[in-house]
Amino acid sequence: MATLPDESFRDSIGTISKEGKRNFIFPKKPVGKYYERRKLLSYALLIFLLGAPFVKINGNQFLLFNVLERKFSIFGFPFWPQDFYLFVISMIIGVVGLTLFTVAFGRIFCGWFCPQTIFMEMVFRRIEFWIDGDRGAQMRLDKQKWDAEKIRKRVTKWFIFFVISFVIANVFLAYLIGSDKLLEYIHEGPLENKSTLIALLIFTGVFYFVFAWFREQVCIIACPYGRMQGVLLDNKSINVAYDHVRGEGKAGRAKWDKRENRAETGKGDCIDCKQCVHVCPTGIDIRNGTQLECINCTACIDECDTIMDKVGLPKGLIRYASEDEIVKKEKFVLTPRMKGYIAVLSILVAVLIGLLFLRNDVEANVFRLPGQLYEKKGDVISNVFTYKVVNKTVNDFKNVSFKLEKIEGTIRLVGNSHVEVKEGALFQGTMFIEIPIQEVKEDKMKIKIGVYNDGKLIESTTTTFLGPRSFK
Repeated sequence: MATLPDESFRDSIGTISKEGKRNFIFPKKPVGKYYERRKLLSYALLIFLLGAPFVKINGNQFLLFNVLERKFSIFGFPFWPQDFYLFVISMIIGVVGLTLFTVAFGRIFCGWFCPQTIFMEMVFRRIEFWIDGDRGAQMRLDKQKWDAEKIRKRVTKWFIFFVISFVIANVFLAYLIGSDKLLEYIHEGPLENKSTLIALLIFTGVFYFVFAWFREQVCIIACPYGRMQGVLLDNKSINVAYDHVRGEGKAGRAKWDKRENRAETGKGDCIDCKQCVHVCPTGIDIRNGTQLECINCTACIDECDTIMDKVGLPKGLIRYASEDEIVKKEKFVLTPRMKGYIAVLSILVAVLIGLLFLRNDVEANVFRLPGQLYEKKGDVISNVFTYKVVNKTVNDFKNVSFKLEKIEGTIRLVGNSHVEVKEGALFQGTMFIEIPIQEVKEDKMKIKIGVYNDGKLIESTTTTFLGPRSFK
């Protein structure tokens, strides 16, 4: 009977011990070309993440997700609840794009672009290396009694972690309420904005908990993206992969012995040094194949290449490769599934661009007051309506008026003859529309209303005007 491969490693995760307790991982500090590239990209993305709420385009915040006031701004384009369909299309594009990326390149997003990984590995982990030392020093410090050295290092690290978490919380708040309002609150002081301060401290606590304790478990347990790989990846997908054909050989992996010829003994190029395991931030053994815990951070590639270089074996034992490339030596090609995702993504992007160009900066709606019929006043018919005007621009509309288009009649606003709509605001009110009876040709007649600011047409809308059934 054939022996089944040992799959017991899939029964548990590296962050949980056999007793079911939290098992802290102490990864070795990565060194290599991929790590240097990740650092450069991470620093650029950190600048973007920390600076995006404070950048404005045409007066609009570059990125804003104000759920409470229902104001959104993406890449400088303001979105209102009336534009929700655009937001939905944008989210669908994001999902399809991420799916295509995963089908082609695996979980590379997590290792190179995910904010959780960037902050954890390139900010908090590097501070930890600076204070506590590398893997061995961290493990010794963890087992060390609470003497002066350990207290000093722990307090220093925790304080720095808290300060950085507080900064991240402030930036996160700027995404939610707007950078202008955040800076206003800072200028006024915390005592004047106690509720905001409480919310800020809650966010700080959450970020501190994530980066100081929960850490890589966000990727393993909380994030559903790793589980998506099971249905998205196939043998054509490029992943951080161990070349088991070369690494195992005919006789399997074995420790390095410079006196032997491994080609003659049939031993693979893997010398079982376990450095790829020690450097992994999620504590997995990449030699076991694709696993949901792998975030494609390339730390194992750099470490393996360093070891291969030291023993005089070719690099690339762990590399970006598909299963078919390792087994069949086939190069990467676009599969029909990838082409299908590309086609769908292209159509969605084209639709979104078209809708963005067609979208008006001003939106006006006029609705008949529910339950109200027409009223006859001599030789005119009168209807009562409610109206809403949304100003999506960064300029105030100081003299907004309404006018009937292509039909005689008058519009009377309840309260005043014109309205003022502030930038990024909504104004609503009530109006009466009066049309001469000879102009009313139907009992339910469509009429067009122009919305003007200082005499310039800024928007038009239609509504239904009720009249009598008999016109004689």
